[in-house]
Amino acid sequence: MKVQQIYTGCLAEAAYYIESKGEAVVIDPLRETGPYLEMAEKDGAKIKYVLETHFHADFVSGHLDLARKSGGQIVYGPTAAPNFPAYVAEDEEILSVGDVTIKVLHTPGHTMESTTYLLRDETGKDYAIFTGDTLFLGDVGRPDLAIKQGEVTEEDLAGYLFDSLRNKIMPLADDLIVYPGHGAGSACGKKMSKATEGTLGEQKKTNYALRADMTREEFVREVLTGLVAPPQYFPKNAMMNKMGYESFDVVREQGTQALSVRAFKAAWAEEEALVIDARTKEDFAKGFIPGSIFIGLDGTFAPWVGLLVPDLQQPILFIANPGDEEEVVTRLARVGYDNAIGFLEGGLTAWAAAGEDVDEIQNITAEAFAKVIKPTTALLDVRKSSEYAAEHLVAAQNFPLDTINQTMAELNPAEQYFLHCAGGYRSLISASILRSRGFQHLVNIEGGFAALRETNLPVTEYVEQTTEL
Repeated sequence: MKVQQIYTGCLAEAAYYIESKGEAVVIDPLRETGPYLEMAEKDGAKIKYVLETHFHADFVSGHLDLARKSGGQIVYGPTAAPNFPAYVAEDEEILSVGDVTIKVLHTPGHTMESTTYLLRDETGKDYAIFTGDTLFLGDVGRPDLAIKQGEVTEEDLAGYLFDSLRNKIMPLADDLIVYPGHGAGSACGKKMSKATEGTLGEQKKTNYALRADMTREEFVREVLTGLVAPPQYFPKNAMMNKMGYESFDVVREQGTQALSVRAFKAAWAEEEALVIDARTKEDFAKGFIPGSIFIGLDGTFAPWVGLLVPDLQQPILFIANPGDEEEVVTRLARVGYDNAIGFLEGGLTAWAAAGEDVDEIQNITAEAFAKVIKPTTALLDVRKSSEYAAEHLVAAQNFPLDTINQTMAELNPAEQYFLHCAGGYRSLISASILRSRGFQHLVNIEGGFAALRETNLPVTEYVEQTTEL
């Protein structure tokens, strides 16, 4: 028996490959199918099942393409109603794969169809559970993503999750390996560990949601406390996973078309496209196409596209470092942006050589900023409100990138703004968005708060205060 985790850091997502005696299973595959097919080919195995733990909200699964190419059967747990051929298994049904078996455990709560898969080895011993978004290391799946108006509330789902954990998962042996669907950085939970595998015994001791003496009411309250609004693309991705989508092969072919400067400009105008610059922040800062938006491939590219671009059907043109073009299209498709229509051949060099305008955003070091700051300086801290609350410069105003499309009207295009984030990635995204909307007087602080923290500028640290009655 072979068990392999395929972890994708930029999405904090884990897919799994299991092989035994020439038969294989893939659990929660990403959009691109190549890696899974290559694993099976290397092992001389046939993919028998493509197991889905639920209708994912934070990424578009590769189940349809993988089933079509491998001949494997798509499997969901009870109550799932996909809009394509799939096998909906019964609770506690046993699936055989080579010399091992997989037991289907219906664990509703994150969503109603959420399912955990229990792997038993060749001797019939419980070996591991693949928990999807039901149980993470250090946390459990948020129960507010599958609310149906008039049918089920987040409190209802939290209650179901309590029952699923207590009745289906916690009775299992402590030495069982826990393979979750996500790790730290995913928006599907709030307290996830950086570890990507652990044991159930460890979770029973350390996971706040698995306390043995926890009441149902306490569980519901604690699980729902502190949840921030989910990214706008989550329900759209869940719908794609349930209803179906275009083959990634088609999406990739369309998105990786090399366009001359002339063709690029024509497509930009005719398609009303969004131009994304996916190069490094260092390259973008040196010069970029006026009107383009920086979202660098070297950061959490796909989630930021999902947060900032509201329409999944938005035509997208892009600029990338040579050799990164397919990766850009792949990451866009992972979160449902299937309408990339090409990239600029030759990049910014070709653009400038054609006599087109090149813009740039002024950068300043943290040390230089500390010398020029005045009481009237407008300093925008674009980190999340929770980061700002924990620690920030006294002079800074919180202006989170997460909500920039909603709060931009609060700023004055005629005023000069200095921007910083934690390390320089988000502040440059913010600056590029503001520049595209007519803000000309922008200065990005290199190194972000990490660098500013080393200067002598005053910092406010969060101190929890209590009110005496």
